[in-house]
Amino acid sequence: MNRKEQTLFGSGACVAITVILSLKLLIDHVLNWKKPKEQKAIVVIILMAPIYAIDSYVGLIEIRGSETFFELLDSIKECYEALVMAKFLALLYTYLDISISKNIVPDDIKGRVIHHSFPMTLFQPHKVYLNHHKLKLLKYWTWQFVVIRPVCSVVMIVLQLLEIYPDWLSWTITIILNISVSLALYALVAFYHVFAKELAPHNPLAKFLCVKGIVFFCYWQGVLLSILAAMDILTPEHYWLDAAHVQQALQNILVVVEMIFFSIFQMYAYSAAPYKGKVVKEKKKE
Repeated sequence: MNRKEQTLFGSGACVAITVILSLKLLIDHVLNWKKPKEQKAIVVIILMAPIYAIDSYVGLIEIRGSETFFELLDSIKECYEALVMAKFLALLYTYLDISISKNIVPDDIKGRVIHHSFPMTLFQPHKVYLNHHKLKLLKYWTWQFVVIRPVCSVVMIVLQLLEIYPDWLSWTITIILNISVSLALYALVAFYHVFAKELAPHNPLAKFLCVKGIVFFCYWQGVLLSILAAMDILTPEHYWLDAAHVQQALQNILVVVEMIFFSIFQMYAYSAAPYKGKVVKEKKKE
């Protein structure tokens, strides 16, 4: 096999491993379907790793595609990321028996203090007391990214197809997206800090790292590869591709490999063990 075939075969094997591990965890939850509200959110989160892996592998197969093609692939991953963030917050709400739509907020939760930090203090008091309105605000801060991300993706793809996508507009959309995702992350972190004690039995930190770790690695390694490409350090000498596509190929390969580790981590963070019959019975006896 030549270098291209070796890369595609190895990457395909990595995708298969990720899909198998995620499918195993998914089936484990389905066979122990005890708390649908929680497990529906978990299923959406579990699918993040295989979707990222498959999406990146498609990009690797069609690596000589247009810039619009790669923008579409990135948008699929990022839109799903937005959905996962919203589902993660919904999962935390479920753990605490909070229902914003039904106006259900446990009495022992009301009155908790949220300490805002800069730059949020430009728009919010430094100290606010938790109530139904504040919880709804945190939900809106997370869900705005679910709306803004797809809208920006559609705008970018359409403008690229129409060949009217100037650099200033690209930077503007990038800034909007960064502000949007930062606000969503801030809402999740603020919620976690307020309810860290109550959420501790559900291992929320591992669950959060599992979600944001995928995004963190994908984003920052993409930035690093862009810098290396701009410095002419990434060259096509050791690859089957031309210089214009080496960066995208390396990014896709790295994502495909990383998803194996994240699918393994998901088996720990989102284990179906708490929903298995024996565990449930033991908790009831206690």
